[in-house]
Formats: sequence, C-alpha cells, structure tokens
Amino acid sequence: MKSILFVCTGNIFRSMTAEYALKAALGPQPVYRVSSAGTEAKFQVMAPEVRARLAQRGLDPSAHRQRRITAGMLAEAEVVVAMGLDHRRYLWEQFGREAWLFNQICFGRESPVLDVGEAVPQEQRDPAARQAYIYTVVDYICEAMPHFIKNIGHYLSPS
Repeated sequence: MKSILFVCTGNIFRSMTAEYALKAALGPQPVYRVSSAGTEAKFQVMAPEVRARLAQRGLDPSAHRQRRITAGMLAEAEVVVAMGLDHRRYLWEQFGREAWLFNQICFGRESPVLDVGEAVPQEQRDPAARQAYIYTVVDYICEAMPHFIKNIGHYLSPS
C-alpha cells in the first residue's frame, strides 16, 4: 500500500488535520496508508479550538499521538507533503528528502498553509482572531481533500 506522510511543525494542527481529513475522505477501505509528523513536535497539547472544529466536522483526533519526523518515517513514505515552505526546506536540509506542498498538490500553488502564529501574530492578545483562523484552516484542509485525492496520483510512482 502506498504511503502519504503530512509534515508541519508541531504535529498538532495542520499535518494532523490533513491526516485525519484524508483518512475520513478515503473511507473505511483506504487505498493509501496516511500519517503525519512534525519537524519539532515539542510536547504540546492540541489546542481546544482545533479539537472542537475537527469534532464539528466529524473527525475524532483523540487517538492522535504527536510525533517528530525521523529518517525511518521518511523512508517508508512514498509521498511527503509539507504544510509550509519551512517544512519543505527542513526536510531537504536535514534528510535530503524532497516534499510537495499541500497547496501544490491540491491547487498547483507554491504557497504554504500558515500556522496560527504566522497568520495571527497577536494570537495571545486576540483569541477571537486565533479561533477564527484555526477554524478557517481546518475547514480549508478538509474541503481541499477532494482535490488532493484527485491529484495525488500525479505525485505517486506507478506500481
């Protein structure tokens, strides 16, 4: 079975959302093995806003365990999907592994899916903007999955 690995920084927001959204979109008999990891993955608790929005979309991340990317994970993944430009650069510099951007696969755009702190610099002082951005990103990733599924075949090697 071909393997897809999503990568972000902490593995508790963007890559994790992409993992669970893709698993849900693929249904009970998936054609891909799907996982996620973070470039840092320093122990953090998943933000309540992330958990809440995923639940509203019918996704249950309660089984998720934060993971830091390893060479072994990369060796097992046929396609590595970076959520941001910094993740793609990190994977190349640390492991010599190329990665596609999420937006590149879904929409043909060389653009990142920004983390909360990148998009809402004053996130600690503006909880409403923080929540709105988190909800927007979860929705965006979930709604992009049909495009991801339609296009991922172009990024997989033929069997």
